[in-house]
Amino acid sequence: MTLLLALLEWQDYAIIAFIIYVVGGLAARGDDQRYALRHLDRKLDALLKHHGIGGVSPLSPEVQSLAKDPKQKIAAIKLHRQQKPWLSLADAKADVEQFG
Repeated sequence: MTLLLALLEWQDYAIIAFIIYVVGGLAARGDDQRYALRHLDRKLDALLKHHGIGGVSPLSPEVQSLAKDPKQKIAAIKLHRQQKPWLSLADAKADVEQFG
């Protein structure tokens, strides 16, 4: 291990640090996009509710069928999060509980 470190020069460390910085920035950007999508989803739901457009559910038919059964609520929450990866666990749970 020390032999490998002895072979690296300061430029190598700078390149490694730059790569870590770029990858970390891209990961943070993905989190921002998930937050923005969830925010947009909530605004759209509020707009539909305000205009009285009923019957609109954030849950897919598969999730709705699971959410109807109290024993399958955890499976419904898991499937809902798989279908909408930008949702947090709390938001997915709230959606399923609001439906059922």
